[in-house]
Amino acid sequence: MKFEVYCDESRPDLLSSTKPQGRFMVIGSLWLEAKERDTIKAEIHKLRDEYKIGGEFKWQKVSPSRQEFYEQIVEWFNAKGDLLRFRCIAVDQSQVNLKLYHENDQELGFYKFYYQLLHHWILDFNEYAVFVDFKSNRCRDRLAVLRRSLDYSNLSSVVGSVQAIRSEESVLIQLVDVLTGMAAYRLNAQISADSAKAEVLNHFERLRGSEIAHTYRGEQKFNVFQINLKGGVVRWRIPHCSIW
Repeated sequence: MKFEVYCDESRPDLLSSTKPQGRFMVIGSLWLEAKERDTIKAEIHKLRDEYKIGGEFKWQKVSPSRQEFYEQIVEWFNAKGDLLRFRCIAVDQSQVNLKLYHENDQELGFYKFYYQLLHHWILDFNEYAVFVDFKSNRCRDRLAVLRRSLDYSNLSSVVGSVQAIRSEESVLIQLVDVLTGMAAYRLNAQISADSAKAEVLNHFERLRGSEIAHTYRGEQKFNVFQINLKGGVVRWRIPHCSIW
């Protein structure tokens, strides 16, 4: 089977901040069969048109005037069942030692956690194309190295590509931005009571029947992996960056 994975992150600055304004960096991913992509995109566009949403939709744009749209988009996601699945990794910045384990390189550490997010949901005998929100990297081969690392560690599957796309060009990147932002909002306990974001979050959690929190490994719809770094380190051998 062929799958597509769309990814975005919330608060990557926490990995290197000397005065962090939060606890968890969150990287999120949206998983779907490639054959379902066009249908899913069409349904999102239909919902956007219904609520007259122009331009990008994203977690930072949740407002009272658009609250109903965001409640409907997370409700629609929930109703899609296993056709559309979400997994995120939550990294406690207080447990990250960049100097000891990541060559004092925030960018390197960031992509090691990206690997941990994706690796455990790549299954044998499938083919995967991964799309990440565009960001400027100091090392130009980060995504190429990530793809090779995923491919080498999943020998019975194929990771055909890991490529960056701009969020304004993809409603699926925009959707994963909303889900990732919502997870980070809950995990970082930065909720403003009665705000539009709090209402959207509460609406989703009522649908799910529980607050967003670390889930068991087998959770398939909304999987939250709160990685524990206290007892060790993410060990992923990666070469120094090279220039194409």
